[in-house]
Amino acid sequence: MSIPNAVRRLSGYDVLVLTAAIWFLAKFLRYAFPPLFGSFQESYGVSNVVLGTAFSGFMLVYAVMQFPSGALADRLGSVTVITAGALVSAIAALALIVESPFVVLVIAMLVMGAGTGAHKTVAIQLLSRAYPSRTGRALGILDTVGTFGGVVAPAAVVAVASVSFVLGAEWRAIFLAAGVLGIALAVAFWYRVPKRVPSETSTGAVSTTRIRTDGLGRYASLFRDWRFTVFALLTILFSFTYNGLVAFAPLYLTDAAGLTEAAAGVIYSALFLASLVQVVTGDLSDRVGRLPIIVGTLALASIALIAFVFLTESTGPTVLGAALVAVGVGSHGFRPVRGAYLMSAIPKDVAGGGLGVVRTLLMGAGAIAPAIVGVLSDTVGFRPAFGLLAASISGATVLAVVLLLTE
Repeated sequence: MSIPNAVRRLSGYDVLVLTAAIWFLAKFLRYAFPPLFGSFQESYGVSNVVLGTAFSGFMLVYAVMQFPSGALADRLGSVTVITAGALVSAIAALALIVESPFVVLVIAMLVMGAGTGAHKTVAIQLLSRAYPSRTGRALGILDTVGTFGGVVAPAAVVAVASVSFVLGAEWRAIFLAAGVLGIALAVAFWYRVPKRVPSETSTGAVSTTRIRTDGLGRYASLFRDWRFTVFALLTILFSFTYNGLVAFAPLYLTDAAGLTEAAAGVIYSALFLASLVQVVTGDLSDRVGRLPIIVGTLALASIALIAFVFLTESTGPTVLGAALVAVGVGSHGFRPVRGAYLMSAIPKDVAGGGLGVVRTLLMGAGAIAPAIVGVLSDTVGFRPAFGLLAASISGATVLAVVLLLTE
């Protein structure tokens, strides 16, 4: 392949690069807050309860934004919504670079929740249209890049701890960098993407002429299709399992399995490193079909989680670690294919809002999962609690098999 052809081919991924970069920044901002709780206590003298409540507010606003952002994208275009979300997040980050009362931090967190919440649902819609024959691969790259935003954030917090910042506490430098980067990405996105995907601007045919006028009823009507409803239930069950697992896996490994904190930490990190499989499964789904990959990834996660719970008291860290990594491979492998399947199942004129409805439901299920696992672990023990998680993802696998067999 000649150099000009290679450059031309790489330039075709500019929409994906910019969209993934904004998603990386969104995940970076989300996961930068928990490591900064200690610094916030020093700066503001507030308790863990107050900080935890503020972060819950961030996540709640993020979850609530899924449907409105998708519905707005159906009317205004994906480019407008994603650009606005990036700018809102960047401005909120810049509001934290100077000394200010604690209420400013809380408001900035809520605004960041809204700004970052406007991205993922709309990004899936945009990429499915920008790369119709490579949607799985594109979404796999998007999710993988976003995951590394969560990996980089704690390291960035450690890095700035030894750096002097002229405007105040050293942690404020993180938000200065994030704010500047966010504005730069928003400008680049607004300038470049409409040239590549003109239908995703506010003047696109999909967003202005095909949308129906019956409001929420149009989105609710999607659930009249039993296959769509089954898949929505499937992904809700998956989200319940995944969020309950990641919330308590370290404590499960130390309390129920008797591992050291160091061993539990290594295994827990490996669970997230398994996210690299998303690029592979996304690409495979474009080649062999989405439902076969969905069934395979969910089946792997189900079998591995059942083995993980069953072997808890009878094996060592190596086997438990392998089982948990297998859960991670199946879980992370499922996620980009889920988005690609949904975009193929939802009519284009309501793609954003329809996906937003499903993401709101699955994020709601994910939000309550840690609370349920926490209650069960305190009352009946960790193994029954994780058994419930295994049953949930096994149910999702059964539903996926039903969809595959009736396709």
